[in-house]
Amino acid sequence: MLEYYQTYCLKEGLRIIHLPSSGPVSYCGFAVNVGTRDEQAEEFGMAHFVEHLLFKGTQKRKAWHILNRMENVGGELNAYTTKEDTFIYSSCLSDDAERAIELLCDLVCNSQFPEKELIKEKEVVLDEINSYKDNPSELIFDDFENLVFEGHAIGHHILGEKKSLKKFNQKMCLKFFREHYRPEDMVFFFYGQTAFRKVVRLVEKYWNEGNEKNEKQGGNERAVPSVIEAKQIESDKKLHQAHVMIGARAYDLRDPKRTGLYLLNNILGGHGMNSRLNLNLREKYGLVYNVESGITSYSDSGIISIYFGTDPKSKDKCLELTMREVDRLRNEKLRSTQLTAAKKQLKGQLGISSDNGENLALGMGKSFLHLNKYDNLQLIYSKIDRVTSEELQEIANEIFAGNNLFRLIYI
Repeated sequence: MLEYYQTYCLKEGLRIIHLPSSGPVSYCGFAVNVGTRDEQAEEFGMAHFVEHLLFKGTQKRKAWHILNRMENVGGELNAYTTKEDTFIYSSCLSDDAERAIELLCDLVCNSQFPEKELIKEKEVVLDEINSYKDNPSELIFDDFENLVFEGHAIGHHILGEKKSLKKFNQKMCLKFFREHYRPEDMVFFFYGQTAFRKVVRLVEKYWNEGNEKNEKQGGNERAVPSVIEAKQIESDKKLHQAHVMIGARAYDLRDPKRTGLYLLNNILGGHGMNSRLNLNLREKYGLVYNVESGITSYSDSGIISIYFGTDPKSKDKCLELTMREVDRLRNEKLRSTQLTAAKKQLKGQLGISSDNGENLALGMGKSFLHLNKYDNLQLIYSKIDRVTSEELQEIANEIFAGNNLFRLIYI
């Protein structure tokens, strides 16, 4: 895999990042700096809903034509929404890269949100919300983030609320789209064989064609989440299994200590079956099927959380064992052999993940959108190598101090 990337900025403000690949598949799309946290009170769920409607019709295409444009050549067209970003992207054979670029530009420039399609899509999203509420092991993650960021838009559920969703209309959707899908708030990313200059030329061509009659306005003004007191809530949902989340505020995307926190998280409850929480709660005591910890870093804040599901009778024992592992990280410095092994494991996981072209392209787009740069694996590895045992212990004490910890329990 080649690691040298190139960038360009159109006069309208749209940034382009290109990473060459020798593989037969191209991955490209738009990363848009808009998500759940940019919604007003009457717009909860709008960012996600607009993402759905991007596929329902443009000035020159109906939904059926959009659906088939990439599928007919074996390609794929996808999108997703987070608290801060929306991604619209495609994967296809390199010979069809221009087809993908033209379609993507049409979607982000010319979507019309036809009323008939809007009504149908409301039912789809309402079903999605109902399905989500039926799954407590997923719902608790969103509820926990809303607890940690209480009173701030970044905590709201991405799918939104039924009450606000039912009020959405074409005028509201177009207003949100025109305010937030602006060139200066977007990045076009490309990972594939097509030469950089050709990609720039194609994006410029189809972007300008699409924006002739579609001037954007507005922009994002984001308030930093304020510090709030940690809370502990137990919710009686009459479930067969207890679901538990423990966590705290963490570092934002630009914080240099974020690398150390990622390493710490991987040791505690990351993807590996040999994480401390998995070895203790599952392998040693057999109390859980799933236990994990994870990190989400936003542009101005972040969150780290631990989740497990267990028999209600085992809840307190699992909580005790979990906090014992957290306290070990705070009170016991890693030995050099432990630190070396932890670094090697994390680098291996990142290397395998980056071998997936789609993951690499999406990560590149997100990094360039928020940081205006992209760190290749060698740079990331060097950051991991510089982390010390002392730094990990300091991070553990800073993040996991007792008065920082939020707790949410479904039982």
